[in-house]
Amino acid sequence: MSKKKKNIILENIKLVNAGAKGVAIGRTEEGKTVMVSGAIPGDIVNIRVKKAKSKYYEGEAIEVLEKSPYRVEPKCIHFGTCGGCKWQNMSYEKQLAFKQEEVYNNIKRIGGIEDFETVSILGSEEQYFYRNKMEFSFSNARWLTQYEISSEENFESKDALGFHIPGMWSKILDLKECFLQEDPSNAIRLAVKEYAVETGLDFFDVRNHEGFLRTLMMRQNSKGEWMVLFQLFREEKENREKLFEFILEKFPQIKTLVYAINPKANDSIYDLDINVYSGQGYLMEEMDGLKFKIGPKSFFQTNYKQALELYRKTLEFADLKGDEVVYDLYTGTGTIAQYVARNAKQVIGIESVQEAIDAAIEHAELNGLTNTTFYCGDMKDIFNDDFLANHPKADVLITDPPRDGMHQKVVEQILKLSPEKVVYVSCNSATQARDLALMKDHYILVKILPVDMFPQTHHVENIALLIKK
Repeated sequence: MSKKKKNIILENIKLVNAGAKGVAIGRTEEGKTVMVSGAIPGDIVNIRVKKAKSKYYEGEAIEVLEKSPYRVEPKCIHFGTCGGCKWQNMSYEKQLAFKQEEVYNNIKRIGGIEDFETVSILGSEEQYFYRNKMEFSFSNARWLTQYEISSEENFESKDALGFHIPGMWSKILDLKECFLQEDPSNAIRLAVKEYAVETGLDFFDVRNHEGFLRTLMMRQNSKGEWMVLFQLFREEKENREKLFEFILEKFPQIKTLVYAINPKANDSIYDLDINVYSGQGYLMEEMDGLKFKIGPKSFFQTNYKQALELYRKTLEFADLKGDEVVYDLYTGTGTIAQYVARNAKQVIGIESVQEAIDAAIEHAELNGLTNTTFYCGDMKDIFNDDFLANHPKADVLITDPPRDGMHQKVVEQILKLSPEKVVYVSCNSATQARDLALMKDHYILVKILPVDMFPQTHHVENIALLIKK
């Protein structure tokens, strides 16, 4: 891009809609689309263009000339810097409306499907403090605000415990508050940081790859029991034990404390050994009578209450009578598979991650379910003609793929399997719509139900019910 394009300023742009990834959409007088970050629909803004294409601009709002009627005051002092809750300045009612509209438009535009029922979006009962898992990073390179930089003050300590600044992998925003996980999440994080600073513990240096404290993860269950996981770059036994004892004494809600020594280049815990310092090393969770063992590496829906509603609606869409064979693709730890198993003859789950399959089998045994079978392998490879030939035909198929959607080979196998009913759960309605387009000659899209799992963000889940023609 030329310097000239970098300095384009667009003035008096009325933002009229919400677009993908939480941007607001407007148009220039010439009719060119403008995608804007840092503003919401209804705002009239001046924009600095960051990317100029033949059909659209991408930019950021540098001045709000007229505020949207949908604006509300953000709760968090870090709003606008953190990047985690981009819609915290928009009324929740309008958040839901824009999410529903996005899903509906994706199905029509990308999927090329016109005639289907759209059930009103299922909003979240809790719009704040809804996450049961949060991860924070330690850093000796705290992000300084523009005000701090311009003050020319000498900041001797730049230790931080918080979130990565978007686009700044080496900078951490030092969190004073967060409205995503209920207390004592904030209290634990602040106490850990205060103790670490006072006792001189080394915060991680991501550039030089050294230090002691690396990450902090907290999980809770619906009973108010907590798990804390520390990632440490190196072992410092005395410092580690003093820190752990301090936290356990101060917060009796912590039922288990675990840690991992991680000298790697990344923060992923999945290839690390987890050491149990206190408690059992896991939490137990219950959903409508089903029990689940949640460990530090476990995948579990982060919005517990809304996940329960999602599973209930998935079961409702499947409308099982008790004699059906159900396939559950991308089964993960088998949560949906087990949720529907009590209403089915047999459930067959497939997942690519062995640890998830191991957890699914363990949970099925824990819940006394004898009609579930789980297989591990890459979906496009294991879900093949041989698999279909050696397993009973599915009456109902449930699929809950990752954001990329289903591989075309998987869609082709579903069409070969030809179940009477497909329930497609998706966290990305754009890729879901693409997959539905591949199935529309064989299946009728009966209805969709958007489900808001993540208030204050642009993310939305969607459940689609398809019936064979």
